[in-house]
Amino acid sequence: MYIIVYDFGTSSVKTCLFDIDSEIHLVASSVGEYGLYISDNGGVEQDTEEWWNAICSTTGDLFKHSEVKPENIEGMAFCSQMQGSVFVDENGNALRRPMSYLDQKGFKEYKECMGTGIIKVSGCSLYKLVRNLIVNYAGSTSAKDPVWKYKWVENNEPEIFNKIYKWLDINDYLVARCTGRIIRTPDSAFATFLYDTRKGKEGWNKGLLKMYKVNPKHMPDIIECTDLAGGLTKKAADELGLKEGTPVFAGGGDTTFVNIGSGCTNTGDTHIYIGTSGWVSTYLNYQTVDINSMITGVLSAKKGYYNYYAELETAGKCFDWVANHLALDEVGIYLNQKKITDDLESKYTSLYDYLSEEVSKVPPGANGVIFTPWLHGNRCPFEDSNAGGMFFNIRFGNGKRDMIRAVLEGICYHLRWLLESEEAKVKTSNPIRFVGGGALSQVTCQMLADITGRTIETVNNTQEVGAVGTALVVAAGIKGTDVLELSRRLVKVNHSYFPNAANKEIYEHNYKVFKKLYKSNATNFREINS
Repeated sequence: MYIIVYDFGTSSVKTCLFDIDSEIHLVASSVGEYGLYISDNGGVEQDTEEWWNAICSTTGDLFKHSEVKPENIEGMAFCSQMQGSVFVDENGNALRRPMSYLDQKGFKEYKECMGTGIIKVSGCSLYKLVRNLIVNYAGSTSAKDPVWKYKWVENNEPEIFNKIYKWLDINDYLVARCTGRIIRTPDSAFATFLYDTRKGKEGWNKGLLKMYKVNPKHMPDIIECTDLAGGLTKKAADELGLKEGTPVFAGGGDTTFVNIGSGCTNTGDTHIYIGTSGWVSTYLNYQTVDINSMITGVLSAKKGYYNYYAELETAGKCFDWVANHLALDEVGIYLNQKKITDDLESKYTSLYDYLSEEVSKVPPGANGVIFTPWLHGNRCPFEDSNAGGMFFNIRFGNGKRDMIRAVLEGICYHLRWLLESEEAKVKTSNPIRFVGGGALSQVTCQMLADITGRTIETVNNTQEVGAVGTALVVAAGIKGTDVLELSRRLVKVNHSYFPNAANKEIYEHNYKVFKKLYKSNATNFREINS
């Protein structure tokens, strides 16, 4: 069966056409980009028309590069970044630019609500935090959480706020635009931390809505990620170049489907993801939380299961930054050209492929240089929007290659920190599945194995792993089969990396220093960035 999945990332959508039968086959794919609009007040916003134009153009590309016809498509769904906020009218039209998960201009609203009270935990009102924890094992403990985006619009854009019909996340908006049906999925609803996850009480929690002063009328009906949301409307079909009535499934967030696409579908299975952001996630059949380390059990696409999820907000984004700002001159790449020379293009598939080989020339430990990957603050295992990236211990003998390797090692150090934070509460697995664009680099795979001390496994279609998981959910819905069993049967390991004992001492030494860098500089970050 042919299925289209739109994998919606921070700055681009990867539209994938899958053929799923006895195996998963990626028939064709296309990438469309859109803007990320950053303002001085902490705002990070996007544009719905840029999203839609990217979807339309990439959908057309699928049929240009394959023999599949629009009438062959049996289902479609979205897999998107989470914790965004899209405010729509009764027709599903956005009333303002959507606010990204990175948006933190609601810091004042967060502090006014959660920063009050005699007794506090992690800077938050103990009373309000406990009420949240009882309902859903989570809490709005970061200025980037969706409720503060909602409250910011209420306080700063009353003319828009008064027109709101429903409050959606990105996936929900796209489903509404395709089907005309305005709904949310449980994972998207949970990400607001206003959703009740207790068995038999699932749904919007009236007490939390009242506590945060959120209008219950703004909260949409909820359907499961695996449910059919509706058929593609004629207008949407004409614009996308698809057949009217094509089944559109509810879909959901990226964290919801990556474990399924990585084959981590048994309780205790752990995967690590590096894309624009990064995370460590362990699959559980119960929900738990570690409020001190900012880790909670995010709802899975399969009801009754959870992804115990610890996030690094800028992982691959750090490597993008280093490629644009450090991988110049010394390794033969020039910023004004933004392309590899003809000689390099004949040997390497991408700039990142080339940089991986350059990094491999530097010994483990990056000749003493350490990098902190907090280019947009940090959430876990400490919440601090003022935290920043830094290179520590640069000396005369160091060059750009050392710094580039230090960036990759810094990402891996932080992922180990997240892994150890999870291990304090749940049992994580060995081996660990490593997925996302970062897993394409054998150097990074080996580095992650050495730094974590775990066996690292990779799978096919690792860059599309969220889309693969979403496609499996759609296929399971069409076939009427269990999605976890389908994932176990179809997702296969293609390579394993084992820790190199010779590198353990240097990585242990540098990791200890890495963990101290935040505590040593927290006051400095606050003074310079607050």
